[in-house]
Order: sequence, then structure tokens, then C-alpha cells
Amino acid sequence: MTETACRTWCERCQGPMPLLARADARFCSSPCRQAAYRERRRAEQQRVAAEQAARVPAELTDRPRWVRYSPRKVPLRTDGRFASVDDPSSWSDFSAAVKARVGEGVGFVLTAGDGIVVVDLDHAVEDGRLLPWAQRIVDRLPATYMERGRSGTGLHLWFRGAVPAGRRIRRGEKAVEVYSDRRYMIVGDRVPGTPLELAELHDAAGVIASLV
Repeated sequence: MTETACRTWCERCQGPMPLLARADARFCSSPCRQAAYRERRRAEQQRVAAEQAARVPAELTDRPRWVRYSPRKVPLRTDGRFASVDDPSSWSDFSAAVKARVGEGVGFVLTAGDGIVVVDLDHAVEDGRLLPWAQRIVDRLPATYMERGRSGTGLHLWFRGAVPAGRRIRRGEKAVEVYSDRRYMIVGDRVPGTPLELAELHDAAGVIASLV
């Protein structure tokens, strides 16, 4: 029968282990064990933040327009209080938003001065594939950063541009929304193979209306 060799030094502080420590003990004390747990948790949060940052364009992550959101899609501050699309003091930078533990995930607040427009194709994905009407719209727009919505059935296309006011266009099965101000967008998973940058879309409202 193989016996487990006792560790003689604490894995964290490198100090000597207590004489009566268990054979499988890794830390010399509860404070060392708890500190090691916190360090592992911070490292994991940093890893997740780095991975998410690699999937979101710098044009978005460089701006302090980030919020969290609740299960009911209500925007939240990083401390859990309600955020507002009209109150910049309730927004955070990308790193703080990603690391926050409140809510379900992160969202980006659209403001007129940034010149960023989002085209939201609602119920455009079925069984992992774009529906024909949505595919036609995507094919006729410039290649840009795209992501799947939280529901898994929607698609967000991000552009540099603006619209005078948000628009919702519904024609038959087609459901398209266009926003560039006073709105926050939940940021989901980047569609593989799409650019990690935003394309220019002049006259976004007119272009979308002509496609629907």
C-alpha cells in the first residue's frame, strides 16, 4: 500500500507545516488556506475577463459605458444598484463590469456622442442557423462585429454610425431594431469568424429600412 508523503512546507507562505498536520494538507493554517483561495479566485476572474476582452472589440472595451444586468434585463451598477442609460456615473469600465459578481452578465450603454449603432435581428437564429430573411440582411451589410443575443435566437450587428432615433421594424417574420442612443445592449458571444472591429454604416436607419 502506497503512503502519501507529508508535505513539510506550506504551499502558499513556504513556512513549516504543523507537526500534526494531515498527510494531504497543503497549507499551514486557515488564513493561508483562505488567502490561497482568494488568490485562485482572483486569477480565475482575471482569466475570464481576459478571454472575454479578446472576444469584444477595443472600440467598445476602451469606453467606460459598461453595466451589469439582472435576470429581468434591468441594467445594474457593479454594486448591484440600478443603473440608468441617462446617468454616466452609474456605468463602469469594462474590466470592473466583467469582474463584478452581481447580475447575469455585462451590457454596453449606447450614447449619441460615441457614434455606435447596433442592429438587432430578433428571432433570427433557429437551430444554430440564420433564418433566410436574416441571412439576406447580413449578406448585404458590411462585414462587422456580430454576436448572438442572450436568448440564443437573436443577432446583434455593431457598426460605427448613428440613427436619429431608435427604430423597430416588423414586417411579417422580420423583426429588426436599430439603436444608437439611450439604450443598453447585452453583450453576448461573438459569432465565430466575424471581424473584431466595427464597420462604418452611413445612414443606418435608411439602409436598414431598405433591407427589411
